[in-house]
Amino acid sequence: MIRTFLSAAACVFISTFAAEAAHHELTPAQAKAREIYQTVIAMRTAEGHGNVPAMAAYLAGELESAGFATEDIHIIPVKETAALVVRYRGDGSANAKPILFLAHMDVVDAIRDDWEHDPFTLREEDGYFLGRGTSDNKTGVVNLTQTFMRLKKEGFTPTRDLILVFSGDEETGMTTTRMLAYDRKDLTDAEYALNSDAGGSAILEDGTTLPFYMQAAEKTYATFNITARNPGGHSSRPRADNAIYDLAKALLKIEAYQFPVMSNEITRAAARADGEEMDDKLGAALIKFSENPASKKAIKTIRASKDYANILNTTCVATMLEAGHADNALPQSAMAKVNCRIFPGIEIDTVRQALVEVIGNDALEVQPARDDYVASPASTPRDDINAALLKALSARYPDIKIVPAMSSGGTDGMHFRRAGVPTYGVGAGFGKFGESSHAHGLNERRLVSSFYGGLDHWIIMIKELAGPKAEE
Repeated sequence: MIRTFLSAAACVFISTFAAEAAHHELTPAQAKAREIYQTVIAMRTAEGHGNVPAMAAYLAGELESAGFATEDIHIIPVKETAALVVRYRGDGSANAKPILFLAHMDVVDAIRDDWEHDPFTLREEDGYFLGRGTSDNKTGVVNLTQTFMRLKKEGFTPTRDLILVFSGDEETGMTTTRMLAYDRKDLTDAEYALNSDAGGSAILEDGTTLPFYMQAAEKTYATFNITARNPGGHSSRPRADNAIYDLAKALLKIEAYQFPVMSNEITRAAARADGEEMDDKLGAALIKFSENPASKKAIKTIRASKDYANILNTTCVATMLEAGHADNALPQSAMAKVNCRIFPGIEIDTVRQALVEVIGNDALEVQPARDDYVASPASTPRDDINAALLKALSARYPDIKIVPAMSSGGTDGMHFRRAGVPTYGVGAGFGKFGESSHAHGLNERRLVSSFYGGLDHWIIMIKELAGPKAEE
C-alpha cells in the first residue's frame, strides 16, 4: 500500500492540525485541504534536502485513501527528487485524449533566521496563510490533490482521463519536468495541460478585480557565457588586446542593441487589456500597439516603460562578471553572463548568432551556459478552456474578464509546450492589488480566501471540460 510510505514527520503534522484549526468554521473539504496544506508546507522540499519523495509518497497515500487504484499512482524517483503522476480514469465517452493538471512540489529554500517565523510551519494571520510554498506552488498542489479526492469520493466519472502531473525540481534543473514531458509520454500524452503555477489576477480595494491573465506563452530563459581570452602578461606592460576591455566593449554593444519587435495574438490581447485599464499615454500606446504592432510611436512609448518594454521582443542583459587572476597581471580571460528572455518560438541558437553579430569580434566566445535550454512555442487560446475558466472565475468575481498573456519567467509549461502539449496557466490565485506574494522571498504568503476559492475553481473547470453534458 502506498500509504505505508507516509513519513513519521507527516503524521506529527497531521496530529497537530485539529488544535491549530479548531477556531475555523470549515467545510469538510476545506478542513481536509488545510490539513494537507499544513503537512506539505512543513516538508522542506528545497534542493539539497531530499524531501520531495516523502511529499510525493504522502500525497499518493492521500489519493489512494480517496479511492485511486495503486496502479494509477506513479512515484518516479529522479536522483534526490521525484515526480508524482496520478491518473483519474474516465469512461472514454468524450473520445478525447487526457487533460494534464500541472503543479510542482519543490520550493526555493528559506533560511529560518531570515524569516520572522519558521518558514516551514504554516501560519494564518490577517487573512493570509504564511510559509514557504504557500504561493509557489503548494497551493496549486493542494488545490489539485483535494479536487481529485473530492471528485473521486463524489463518484464523479469524467468523460476522458484526467492526469495529475507533479514535478519535483521546477525551481532548479527541471529534470523531472523534462523526464515527464519528453520521456514518459506513456504517462503524460494529452490533448492539453492546465497549469496551476501560472495565471492570476488582482483584487482592487472596492472588491472588483483586474482582468485574469491566463498564461498561454512564456519567454525562454537562456544565459550565454561571453568570454574574451589572450595570453595576458605583466601589468607594467599593457597590451592592446586586454581581455577585460574587449569584453567591456562587447557588453556595451549588447546594451545598445534592441532585438526586433515581435508580437502574437497573446501579447497583443494583453497589451489591449492593460491599456484599457489605464488613462494615460502608455495606455493609449498599448492599445495602439495591439492594433498596429508596427506603430513606431507606440513602440517608443512602450520601450520607455520599465514595466512593459519586455513585452516587445527578446531581451538580453549582463548579470555577472568574472575576470583576471591577480591585480598585478594582465587578465588572461574575462567572462560575462548575459541572461536572455527569448520571445516564444525563437530558437536558442538564433539568439546566440544575433549576439555574435552584435559583438562583431570573432575572438570572443559566445556559448550557452548550459546545453539543456529549450525554446517553447505559444499555445493558441481555446474557446472551451476560456469558457470553463470564465465559469470558475465568475463564481467568485462575476464581472471578471479573461486575457491571454505571456510570462517573462519560466514554468513547467515550457517543456510540455515544447513536447507538443499546449499548456494554459489557469491557477486560482488572486492577490490584493499592489501587494506581493513574496514568492521566492521572505514571508511568502497566500490570501486565505484565494486558497479556499481554488478548491471550487478546479471542480468547476473539470466538470465543464470533462463532465457529462446535460441533455438538451
